[in-house]
Amino acid sequence: MKICVCVKHVPDTAATIKIAGDNGFEDSDIKFVCNPYDEYGIEEAVSIVETRGGEVVIVTVGKAEAVSTIRGAMAIGGHRAIFVKTDSKFLDSGLTAKALKAAMEQDGLPDMIFTGKGSVDTESYQTQYRLAKSLGMPIVNEVSSLTIEGDKAIAEREIGRGEKEVLEISLPGIIGATKGLNEPRYPKFPDIMKARKKEIRETDLSDLGIDASQGRVTIEKLEILPERSDAKLIEGSVDDQVTELIRILKEDEKVI
Repeated sequence: MKICVCVKHVPDTAATIKIAGDNGFEDSDIKFVCNPYDEYGIEEAVSIVETRGGEVVIVTVGKAEAVSTIRGAMAIGGHRAIFVKTDSKFLDSGLTAKALKAAMEQDGLPDMIFTGKGSVDTESYQTQYRLAKSLGMPIVNEVSSLTIEGDKAIAEREIGRGEKEVLEISLPGIIGATKGLNEPRYPKFPDIMKARKKEIRETDLSDLGIDASQGRVTIEKLEILPERSDAKLIEGSVDDQVTELIRILKEDEKVI
């Protein structure tokens, strides 16, 4: 069974982002990591292949520095990788999906594709859906439990208010992984060393016939989120507190 896992190289969520210009940020001192939700996809793919046989192929679109994230994914159990390189700091979800599709078609389409439920940097939550549409594959996102039965996948996802939804899709299909699907393993030192020798097939975005400047979404401006003011204690009777709360929401916060 051949499984592709789409992995994104993203800033660590604990990093302090420094805005540079109107639409960029200084990344020279920022630690980059594998998108956390993608780790659940890697672990699930590796677990399936360990049971059923096959290979796990890591597919990444990003700048040259993303090699470190790819090596980390292969240390977890990925067998080889496809790396689509670009100098662009930002690719919209449409171009990213096109690049992933072209790279996988060039390599031979897999029996199954994993992504994270979304990326923690741009949080557009669109790439996996665009990829599914372009490949003509079914997709289930935010999957917290998965069972493979023959050529079908039974996926469970939370839909809010404590309720869950169970869906059955035919394979090949795309699964968007989220927390709860599994517990990603930590690679051991021998696995890290072995990952250094595993194949990474590199190709440029332009070699796939994709122009990075043709994206339909651009970043116009980045702003630091203002710090919240200190909490305010409202005193008095219940009626007085409610009246004051409504006044604050209307006049000070202007949210109602």
